[in-house]
Order: sequence, then structure tokens, then C-alpha cells
Amino acid sequence: MKNWYKDVVGYQIYPSTFKDGNNDGFGDIVGIIDKLDYLKELGIGLIWIGPIYKSPKVDNGYDISNFYEIDEKYGTLEDVKLLLKECKKREIKVIFDLVLNHTSDKHEWFIDACENVNSKYKDYYIFKEPKVIDGIKYPPNNWKGFFEESVWEYVEKIDKYYFHIFSKKMPDLNWDNKDLREEMYAVARFWLDLGVDGFRMDAIAHLAKDTSFKDAYPLDEKLVLDTSKFSNRDELFDYLKEFKEEVLSKYNCMSIGEVGGCASVEDALKYVDYNNGYFNMVFNFDTCWENGAYGSIDKADSEIKTNVKNLKLLFKKWYDGIFNKAWMPIYWLNHDHPRVISQYGNINYRNESGKMLGLTLLFLYGTPFIYQGEEIGMSNVNYSDFDMFNDVHAKNFIEEYKSKYDKEVILRFLNRTSRDNARTMMQWNDSENGGFTNSESVFKVNDNYKIVNVENELKDDDSILNFYKKMIFLRNTKYKNEATLGKLEFIDLDNEDVFAYTKTFDKKIMVIANFRDYIVEFDNYIQENDIILHNYKDINIKNKKILLRPYECFFLEIKGF
Repeated sequence: MKNWYKDVVGYQIYPSTFKDGNNDGFGDIVGIIDKLDYLKELGIGLIWIGPIYKSPKVDNGYDISNFYEIDEKYGTLEDVKLLLKECKKREIKVIFDLVLNHTSDKHEWFIDACENVNSKYKDYYIFKEPKVIDGIKYPPNNWKGFFEESVWEYVEKIDKYYFHIFSKKMPDLNWDNKDLREEMYAVARFWLDLGVDGFRMDAIAHLAKDTSFKDAYPLDEKLVLDTSKFSNRDELFDYLKEFKEEVLSKYNCMSIGEVGGCASVEDALKYVDYNNGYFNMVFNFDTCWENGAYGSIDKADSEIKTNVKNLKLLFKKWYDGIFNKAWMPIYWLNHDHPRVISQYGNINYRNESGKMLGLTLLFLYGTPFIYQGEEIGMSNVNYSDFDMFNDVHAKNFIEEYKSKYDKEVILRFLNRTSRDNARTMMQWNDSENGGFTNSESVFKVNDNYKIVNVENELKDDDSILNFYKKMIFLRNTKYKNEATLGKLEFIDLDNEDVFAYTKTFDKKIMVIANFRDYIVEFDNYIQENDIILHNYKDINIKNKKILLRPYECFFLEIKGF
């Protein structure tokens, strides 16, 4: 089967804030269809659409109550069929999120399992008897989940606890049960048969649990987070082998597993090795927080600075470990991260740094994923009050820390790190709500939408958006082999300011990118080489060195290599 996913540029759509097609204030499938020509003209060959299944939306749609039904907020199954048809016309592939680890507590399986002692669905989940000490019922063990609470929740009607590593509203499925596995394979086949081209598989590392359910160490702790009890366990790969044999191998589909932020290269190869792997790629988050912003509540804005050297070393680590063994996705952010122009770029140099970040990413090793709005330089929010934040994590953070820190300190931190940064409305034009909707919405638009929007940038030949079009066109055409097959070599790894590399196949190309808001010197690679793209009007050379101005970048073709 052709590895088509290596030849495309991907684009992540967060459906609730991408485009409102029916003017109810909520993004939907019709809105996505309306913007397919825009994506095609940008050069996109693959879209990843976040979960649009029936859901109470406790966790932004990742808590699914019906795997076969589209949530009414997003539209209907007929809308999905039309979307797939229209994408096929434009030669755009479509992948959906597939959630295999858990369901919503509103799923009919779980409701029946909690209501009926003899339910056939009780083994679809993990139920355990209470631990009884002196007549008092306690959870079966001391395990803590990812949401800072016990993984166990009591159901009085059946006198049992159920297992959940995320919210108690999201009970984990029991992958030890063959019938459950067959149900989930049927779900995947349903969407692939409908025409979906593959999946991004959420929380895939957690399907297998330590079925001894023994307490975690230290035993004297009330709750202990020990991810080895439910992450990357050996049994998981038996499930994935079966899933590949029963489903994925039958289709020319793309599969990306989300394996968490701590996966090593060795872990990743277990999933995606060309010879023995189960998926085409895995997402890791190594390169998403290399500016000290994560956990930075005590830092001033001036202390947030991109660690360019380590950023290069991280990309190199993955390339050295993966090249010729597996494929990987490359990206600056997704729906859970701050805007990259506010992290690694600079809103005072929006045009320059937006272009530089796009160029740096697009020719590295792997399939690039652009997050909606990245191509126009959308940036972080600048909220002035707590009630402006929508994300549940931000709200919980405010509640926990408002008695410990001044309001201004918390706002500074959330404005640089909150997931709300990536979830503001897509900025299509300078009309009210940025052209996202013609009605009121629970979502907010960034206050810079009058200037930063698609319509403005389409009219400006020097815009970030038009620069992206040129970059993607070159990646898709003249320099396709170099981008997808070329050998990657990093230049001057110890340089603290400049990110530079070459890619060599039939031709040799070079990317030079200054990540700083000040001038830095760099050895002169300009003479005798063709400048294909450049984000300044002229070249500044002194003593045979390039003087790279703030966020200046070059895309070169090296002559006579």
C-alpha cells in the first residue's frame, strides 16, 4: 500500500472553533466544508478533525456517548458523508480522532452496566469489589489517575467501583475482554468503510492495565500516581497487533497514536517500526515547551526564552533514532498548547517570526501538521479577567491558586500557557467575531482579529499566509524528494540563536532561521547559492557573515554539492 501520508502537509481542525456553518455560534461540519477550497489553495493534503461524535463534552468531545452518531452541535452523518465526498474531489485526505481507551459515562453500555447487576456490558468496563475495612468500604487500591483523584468511583446500585484514569465521567474500557475489542474494531471499520482515511488514536498507550490491581508504592501514601500500572504495558502490544491484523492492515489508511509526553524514541519504535510496528506515526510533545513556559507561574515574561540549542537537539534525537526505521509527525502545537508565534516567535515581529517558524518546520523529517490559524500568525489571548477563560483546566487552576498568587500573576501565566490560547475562533475576516459566526458564541475571538485574519492576508503579497502558500507549494513540488526522502543534517548545533539544517537527495537545500528579536551573526552560506525564499527584502552581509535580523530566515538551494 502506498504511504501517501508521507507526501502531504497536514492541517489540524478544532471543529468547534474553526467555522460556524449554520450560525448557531458553534463550529460544525458544514463550516469545514465551506473552507475546503481555502485549505486546498493553501496546499493542504490531509486534515485531522477533532472528535465530532455524540458527547456530553466534559472533555471537549473525547468523552463519547455514541461512537456511530455525530453530535448535533456538529451536524449529521449526512454532513460527514458530504464532507468526505467534497474532500475526495479536492484530493484532501481526512482522519478522525478515535478514542479507544474510554467512553462517556452516558454511553448506553456504561449506563446498563451500572443499572443492571447481570448486564452483558459489565465486562466492557473494569468493575471491582470494594475493599472493606472495619465495615467501611474503600476503593480497591491506592492508584491515582491523571486528574488528581482516585482511579476508582463507587456505584451504589451494584456495590462496585469502576476504573477511570481520566475524569470519573470517562470510565476506562476493558481491553482484556474479547467482545469489547470486537466492538471497537467494528467502530473503526464503520468509519473507514464510510471513507475516512485513518485515525489519530487518543490515549492509546493506556489500553492495558496491571490486572493484579495491587497497591502502588509507597504503600503508606493515600493515593499514588504510578503510570506503569496503566501505560505502555507489554499486554498493550498484543491488543495493537490484533487491531492491526483485524482492521488497519485491511485498509490503505493512516494511523497516528498519541503516546504521551514522556515517550522515548525506543518506546515510539515499538509502535511504529517499519518492520514490526502497529501504526504509521506517534505524537510526542518533546518540542512543544522549549521556552520555559511550562510550570512558569513564578517567571516574568522576560524570563521566557526559546532554548534554540535544545530544540535542535530534540529534533535531532528523534531523527537519529527514527530515520530509515519509522516515520513521524512534525508540528509546533495542537489544541492543547499555546500559540507558537507567542511561544517561539514574537507578536512584535509577527510577520517575520510567523514566516520563520513555518519555514523551519516544513522541511524537517516527517509529515508536517499546521494547527488552524498558525498560517496567519494567530497568537495567544490577552485576557484581563478570570471569567474570560473557558477551558476546564484553566478554571481549575484559578480555583486552586487564587489564594496563593496575585490575580495579575495568574493571568500572566494563563495568558502564556492556557489551552484557551489555541481554542479561540479562527479569524477569517475583520467582521464581528472574526467571520467565524454571525451569531453570539460561547467562544471568544482574539482582540487582534481586525488586523490578523485570512481575508487581509490573502490581499497582502507579503503576508504570512502567502509565504505559507509558497513554502507548501515548494514542498509539494520541486523539493518534494528533499523534504520527504532527504538526509537531514543540522548545522552548528551549539549555536544558541540560529536553527539551521540541510536536506539532501537529488538536490541539497538549506534552511537558516534566527529565533531571536535581535541581530545575530552566522557564517555566510548565501554566496554561490540560490535564495528560494527569504522573509526580508534584502541581505545584510558583513565580513563574509550574514547579519541575521530579528527572525530572519532563508531557504536556499546549495549549488554544486
